[in-house]
Amino acid sequence: MAFETKEEVLQKVLQMEKPKCPHCDTEMSIWEVPPVNVGDGLGWGTPYLFVCFNDDCSLYKDGWENMREQYGRNSSYRCFCYPGSEKHECIPVFSPFGGTGQVIDDQAVMQEEMLKENIKKGFSILTDCFVNKDWVTVIKLLLDPAEPQRVRRKAAEMIGDIGDLECIDTLINTRFGNELVQEQVDNSIKKMHARFFTRECPFCAEIIKQRAKVCKHCNKDVAGQ
Repeated sequence: MAFETKEEVLQKVLQMEKPKCPHCDTEMSIWEVPPVNVGDGLGWGTPYLFVCFNDDCSLYKDGWENMREQYGRNSSYRCFCYPGSEKHECIPVFSPFGGTGQVIDDQAVMQEEMLKENIKKGFSILTDCFVNKDWVTVIKLLLDPAEPQRVRRKAAEMIGDIGDLECIDTLINTRFGNELVQEQVDNSIKKMHARFFTRECPFCAEIIKQRAKVCKHCNKDVAGQ
């Protein structure tokens, strides 16, 4: 089952045409969902929403009085919709600045463009590495936390095809801080063992042949293990 990273979702959202608020016809902003859930605590199901932040929007302006009359609370609501959906709903706000800190502005868009360039550059390097069987450079990209996650995931996949047994210890002893990258690394380790007909000794964890009956490192009986 494939999972999209947050950066992959943002790339898709940035490519979408921004919807207009049905209450004021203003173009809605891309809004990053806060880490603390709002409302019923069930979460939004997406890291980004489209939200209307027009203070002259009729929904927002009338919301202050409606909330005071109905619930006795000094709050209002803004219109939002899910990316790729035409259904509009309301999100509560408790001040004129509520939620504005998560608006994806021009600087964020610029950072996203830089990310895309870094991904493009990383994939170009990986292509050359695959042609030249340069697994050392692939490992360097994989171990670099500054590299985009998509590049590291591709490197993790590629190492299974061109990696040597020498890199298995490094991979096993590294925690990559990303579930998808870690999962791909684990799969690639299995793939390398299959390519070289090897496995780990169940006693000393050193690499031995699949058909070995005695570990050459610790001399333990590994037949049937």
